[in-house]
Amino acid sequence: MKCIKIICLLFLVLSVSKTTAQEFKLGKVSVAELQERAHPKDTSAVAAILFKKGKSRIEYIQNDGFVMVTEVETRIKIYKKEGYEWATQKVYYYNNSNLSEKVRFEDAVTYNLVNGSVEKTKLNSEGIFDENFNKVRAIKKITMPNVKEGSVIEYKYSIRTPTDRLIRDWSFQESIPVNYSEFVTYIPEYYVFNSRQKGYISPKVSTQLNRKTITIVSKERSESKNTQTSFSSDKIDYSETQTTYVAQHFPAMKEESFVNNIDNYTSSVAHELAVTNFPNQLPKSYSTNWNAVVKTIYEYDDFGPELNKTGYFEADLKEILNGKNTENEKILAILNHVKSNVKWNEYFGYACDNGVKKAYKEKSGNIADINLMMTAMLRSAGLTANPVLVSTRANGIALFPNRNAYNYVIAAVETANGNVLLDASDQFSTPNILPFRALNWQGRLIRKDGSSDEVNLMPVKPSMDNVFLSYTVDAEGKVLGKSRRQYTDYNAMITRANFNGLKEDDYLEKLENQNGKIEISEYARTNVNELMSPVVESYSFVGNNLSEVIGGKIYLSPMLFFANDKNPFNQEVRQYPVDFGFPFTDKYSIAITIPEGFTVESLPTPALISMENNVGIFKFDIAVKGNLLQLSILKQINEPIVPAEGYEMLKEYYTTLVAKESEKIVLKRI
Repeated sequence: MKCIKIICLLFLVLSVSKTTAQEFKLGKVSVAELQERAHPKDTSAVAAILFKKGKSRIEYIQNDGFVMVTEVETRIKIYKKEGYEWATQKVYYYNNSNLSEKVRFEDAVTYNLVNGSVEKTKLNSEGIFDENFNKVRAIKKITMPNVKEGSVIEYKYSIRTPTDRLIRDWSFQESIPVNYSEFVTYIPEYYVFNSRQKGYISPKVSTQLNRKTITIVSKERSESKNTQTSFSSDKIDYSETQTTYVAQHFPAMKEESFVNNIDNYTSSVAHELAVTNFPNQLPKSYSTNWNAVVKTIYEYDDFGPELNKTGYFEADLKEILNGKNTENEKILAILNHVKSNVKWNEYFGYACDNGVKKAYKEKSGNIADINLMMTAMLRSAGLTANPVLVSTRANGIALFPNRNAYNYVIAAVETANGNVLLDASDQFSTPNILPFRALNWQGRLIRKDGSSDEVNLMPVKPSMDNVFLSYTVDAEGKVLGKSRRQYTDYNAMITRANFNGLKEDDYLEKLENQNGKIEISEYARTNVNELMSPVVESYSFVGNNLSEVIGGKIYLSPMLFFANDKNPFNQEVRQYPVDFGFPFTDKYSIAITIPEGFTVESLPTPALISMENNVGIFKFDIAVKGNLLQLSILKQINEPIVPAEGYEMLKEYYTTLVAKESEKIVLKRI
């Protein structure tokens, strides 16, 4: 009897596990998947990847040799309307004369539950699009039909790459939960690929060795009177390493404030070809360290040789340097000349597109055209200038040596006081004030001899935001005042960009709405075009909604619309760094005149917060002199990047800061 009970229990467990286990196979969508209304581990999820399986294999094709074939199958559950964006899928691929990939979507179907039955809607040709992304890459895009809350979509695609050297990166995490992700590589013994994983959680990895056979068919023609063609075949046996990565129940990567690029911390694997070793050939090494990578890049026709071209600018350079004797004068003159005469065409890249000579003539070029041109000019002016390879924030951090790690280049001038970093692609850049997109940890400086050094791209000098605010409160709580604000360095660059392309009336309307519906008058700006000077913005204002009058008392936040009312850090735990981009110092000098017939009933108390390791400080002081209140407030962050270990400290810092700035001054009648 006991044996029968055990058998029945085992049968029940197997039955339950069979019905609840997910089928990792296209076309097997279950009613249970369609009925699911929320993700079991993350009820806030707008969608989830139920499974995603990929294979990348190097296979031999007659007449083509070894090529890379990638196949991906995916099933996604849509929970909420906000998840509809997952019904559009994109595959980026190379589409140029040097590398032309073929992408094909298949078996794309939307599933819905209609009156208890599974309804299938297949993707037709109208939902498939091809778009150009840039001059070397394109996008194959699908938009799934009939998507609703509760839908399940699935599709597969294949990519054929006419090279044996490119294994695509694979992400095990997304901005939505991933229930199951599997990636398998099949690499013949003739290749050595270095694999690099990143992220704070890792997939399980297993390997096995497979035996493979290549059949090579040869064709021969006889030279006899009657020409005949004969065919022969040869078989070559080789071993293949199969590596399988499996991730289960990986949580969504959720954006939070001050994240450089969330992909830097997402669980993923990347591969870089290190060595090929074919029979009867000498082994060939590829990019194995940074010096080898930069030496290869420097020798590209569209990189190093472009730095040696000088004839096209020599006459202009002589003129712009006339009377410029110091290093700083020469640097600034050349930077401004390039910015004024060659406009960025919005294309990235460390390799020239048009070439420096053509770009100078046509007054347009990509990042490399512009900044390699500037580097050549700086060298011609007698300065020690070199290009610096950069990976932009959107491109991610260059974690390991490979030629695709970088997508940008700037210039550096070596001086007695250190490197001066320059980028002529942004109209508001100045020496050592780079566009924000280029502030991404480390760059790599390349010298003429092929040697290289890491260069810190992150600013050291704090950018200032100085606010001088004076205002009067009347007995009805109406506020009349004046504001003067001074911005330096990166704060000035951001402010100039905010001004740019926006009519002053539109800008003021936006400013009024953001600042409690105030009315602005006597508005003025200075030094907008004098890039080496601070930007200054001043105006008078009237506000009817900046205080509250309750029971004859006036309640007032002393910083008015300059106060922070929300802590930017709200996660319980954060596993990746906080990236402010640049250190900053915000100072507020505030003078408040209270109305006649009123006195102060209560004030915010002074406060001082000092974070460990001099990461930052917050000071809040207030004093009363008759009917005048004076406030002095300092908010200072000294590090552009704070490690994850400092997250709790930062969170507490901002919690206290927000609470203090939200405290009210209470005025009562005498």
